Amino acid sequence: MNIAFFLLPKQEVVCVTIESTLRQALERMEYHRYSAVPILDAEGRYAGTVTEGDLLWYMKSRPDLKFTETHRVPLKEVPLRLDHKAVSIDAQMADLIALVKVQNFVPVTDDMNRFIGIVRRSDIIDYCTGVMMEQGLLPGTGNKLTPAAEDGYGRQT
Repeated sequence: MNIAFFLLPKQEVVCVTIESTLRQALERMEYHRYSAVPILDAEGRYAGTVTEGDLLWYMKSRPDLKFTETHRVPLKEVPLRLDHKAVSIDAQMADLIALVKVQNFVPVTDDMNRFIGIVRRSDIIDYCTGVMMEQGLLPGTGNKLTPAAEDGYGRQT
């Protein structure tokens, strides 16, 4: 199995640049409803992952900072509390699995260390679930599950 099989390409990933502002990061995360996004440098290399928590802790530590002034704060001033690791596209699946256990997504880089996309934890889980179902390793495999009956308002009965 190859990491590329799970890759969500860069064009489909919501990112911010290291030159973005705190407000731009907040707005992108809010608009797309993400709690974390990759940060890229000017050359397109992976520079880290910013989380909602990073932004909130930064704002909490600066009580004088008003939300209306967040457009003046460069994202590079916001400390990142966690070190979200990336993997190379040539890495072993075991390396990817080790990271996806502790990260919701794993950034992937090419041989020049440029960001090329992410692998989402949910995609790994979906794949493993499918394999386990095919092999009959999940309870209820082979039995068709029927959805619960619903009343006219979408409530289960």
